[in-house]
Amino acid sequence: MTSAVASNAVLTELREKIANLEGAGLRQRSVLPFGVGEIDAQLPGGGLAYGALHEVAGGGNGAIDGAAAALFIGGIAARTTGKVVWCLTRFDLFFPALAQAGLHPDRVIFVEGDKEETVLASFEEALRYGGLGAVVAELVRLPMTASRRLQLAAEKSGTLGLVIRRWRRQTEASDFGMPTAAATRWRISMLPSEPLPVAGVGRARWLAELMRVKAGEGGEFIIGACDGQGRICLSSDAADRPDQASRSFALR
Repeated sequence: MTSAVASNAVLTELREKIANLEGAGLRQRSVLPFGVGEIDAQLPGGGLAYGALHEVAGGGNGAIDGAAAALFIGGIAARTTGKVVWCLTRFDLFFPALAQAGLHPDRVIFVEGDKEETVLASFEEALRYGGLGAVVAELVRLPMTASRRLQLAAEKSGTLGLVIRRWRRQTEASDFGMPTAAATRWRISMLPSEPLPVAGVGRARWLAELMRVKAGEGGEFIIGACDGQGRICLSSDAADRPDQASRSFALR
């Protein structure tokens, strides 16, 4: 009897040590759901994990898809609570568009660096600081070593880390296929807007590809662009499903 009790005590102590090594951020991590059942079901915990790094890039249509990726990120940041730090090297954001996606200018602190290394350093520092709604960085490359440091910084503070992959030339886009420590990886592409029963332009639509997710499965979704509160919706137009598949194949 005494031997059994001692064995249980040892096992309990070992479990506590393992839990401590995994870190408090992993034990208490919460998520930011999209509010779209089909998408949240693909994500562990039912949403984007706080205390983690998430990557987003535009599809194959250059600046147009890149703008959609930025708005997708802006909508995510808009649904967090607190200030948002946005690190970048090119101050070319059209902020009225981000405001329409729910990210009010009063919430954003811009950090402009002269080179990408400065952006990485600012991004990591802001992630370690804590107390922020989200931290965003615009990066061309995200090496595995740097992504691990950023992931650890996000885990320590519990902050949502969002990376927009931006390329100055098409040859740099191949770097997006390299492995990183990010919890999720997304690709956003423009689609024709929602059809209206009358002449006019309907709600913008995107093809959102969840290309990688830790402990989960990817997927492809046709979604309505972010509204004034940063929320997306699943498109109900089934007629676009064949186009979705063909476009996705073309972008790979």
